[in-house]
Amino acid sequence: MDQRIEAFPGVRHLRAPAKDDSTDSADLSAIVQDVLESVRRRGDAAVAEFAAKFDRSDLAAFEVSDDDRKAALSELDPQTRADTEFAIANVTKFAEAQLATMTELEVEIRPGVHLGHRIIPIERVGCYVPGGRYPLLSAPIMTIVPAKVAGVDEVIACLPPNAHRAMIAGCHLSGADRIFRIGGAQAIAAMAFGTESVPAVDKIVGPGNAYVNEAKRQVFGPVGIDQLAGPSEIYIVADQTGDAEMIATDLLAQAEHDVRTRVGLITTHAPLAEAVEAEVTRQLGVLATAETARQAWEAKGEIAVCDDEAAMIAYSDHIAAEHLQVHTVDPHATAKKLRNYGSLFIGEMASVVYSDKCCGTNHTLPTMAAGRYTGGLWVGSYVKTVTHQWMDAEGVKAVAPPAVRQSTSEGLDGHRRAAQLRLDRLQAG
Repeated sequence: MDQRIEAFPGVRHLRAPAKDDSTDSADLSAIVQDVLESVRRRGDAAVAEFAAKFDRSDLAAFEVSDDDRKAALSELDPQTRADTEFAIANVTKFAEAQLATMTELEVEIRPGVHLGHRIIPIERVGCYVPGGRYPLLSAPIMTIVPAKVAGVDEVIACLPPNAHRAMIAGCHLSGADRIFRIGGAQAIAAMAFGTESVPAVDKIVGPGNAYVNEAKRQVFGPVGIDQLAGPSEIYIVADQTGDAEMIATDLLAQAEHDVRTRVGLITTHAPLAEAVEAEVTRQLGVLATAETARQAWEAKGEIAVCDDEAAMIAYSDHIAAEHLQVHTVDPHATAKKLRNYGSLFIGEMASVVYSDKCCGTNHTLPTMAAGRYTGGLWVGSYVKTVTHQWMDAEGVKAVAPPAVRQSTSEGLDGHRRAAQLRLDRLQAG
């Protein structure tokens, strides 16, 4: 059983996850380390070797040419293109609105002491676009579009060489400056270190498989990353007004992503809990993707019955789900009481699927309880808020004496001298 659900006050489980996520990652870590070091040392040659080994790809050139971009775009079904552009427009509008809330600052906190900050776009960002079992056209939108809105100078996109060609069109429409058909840990290595073909980036964003995730973890430091993403998660908090059919439908919509998807209902109403479990079983009998969804439900499905609303809120905040839906009599009031989640879906009309695809919020979100300390990918992920300061004589007279005293007490004579010098110059002069 997952350690996050054991013996939580006021909560009993009608259904608890059968497996946890703890695995021995030593082999995976060693494989990724070898990939990273090989690409760092040998560049494109190593990328080509790993592409042949892992992706059975023998591409002569990694970069997608302008002609190939145009061809992929022309192959895109007109309705699919229109839907993609609809999603891009929504994500763009929301990212622009978010960026507008980020303002530069200049303040005189005391006479002569001027402090401030600037908001500066990152110079070059690498977006990893997963291939997956399906052509997920929303994936490049969520990583590339906010970068362009933020003002990033150059956006590099990498996607597996066997990814659906529609994904190339999606990267193009989203605004990628350059697109490379490189997947897996070797793509992360190429973007982190640079090769003869791929320029080194300043930050890498986007979800991927376990190898991609581990590669991001290992390159972090000199290169920024957005987050370390685990399998997808959806939880729904509901009271007696919850609709069992709708709840089961939304749980299974996420469960079809991956056999490791974590899905759960947290409710104060035991009859609803029982109805949802029965409804999930019924829908698995007709769902086209039931093979995957059933495995996720059997391994990761959870139904928690809580003594009251306070226990429901506390347990939801403890789980800190990636996607959290609120199905209660007053969902907006309930929403205000919740604090730990990746993205919140208020009311039964707000399904995760709308955010996954096209409504405008970003679907790259924290998993594995990371919602306790961070939010998801957003336009602010592509800028730096950096401080500055300047002082006039009155400011130096205010801050130099305490700085001198602190430096002296700490035994830092160089600090003391630097602080005192300016004060001496002013007094001499």
